[in-house]
Amino acid sequence: MNQNTAIVPPPQTGGDPFTDYVETMSMLERLHRLLLDVIKDEFERLGILDINAVQALLLFNVGDSVLTAGELKTRGYYQGSNVSYNLKKLVEAGYMHHQRCDVDRRAVRVKLTERGQDIQALVNALFERHAIAIAERGMIGGNGLAGINADMKRLERFWAEQIRYIY
Repeated sequence: MNQNTAIVPPPQTGGDPFTDYVETMSMLERLHRLLLDVIKDEFERLGILDINAVQALLLFNVGDSVLTAGELKTRGYYQGSNVSYNLKKLVEAGYMHHQRCDVDRRAVRVKLTERGQDIQALVNALFERHAIAIAERGMIGGNGLAGINADMKRLERFWAEQIRYIY
């Protein structure tokens, strides 16, 4: 077994709902930070030093689409970052094209340049390697990542409902 792939015992169930809830929120934040570190390490290994992990995630989430900054923000979570600032840096570095919207001149639409597509492909390959490794090693029990995704979507829906009902 690879030394970097420790098998984590299944979580115990039936705990205190408040404690479990706080642990879930904390775990989501830690996992996101770890994801950024994984991307950063991969780019350092490849000698790509002019782009940070948040910017790489932005490029990954744009993919083949043409989006506004607002639309991009809803496609991913960029902890502690300013999406508009990062988009500006990506345009300046030649990873993205930008153009004012014809309908709303305040909005800017962005799409990847060839250089941005190369970075998007690197992140995609990294994620694909991880998905295959997780599946091959049987690291996720139960219904696998699909089950985790279904649970996270229910939590997302719950939180969205809480926001709507405040007002």
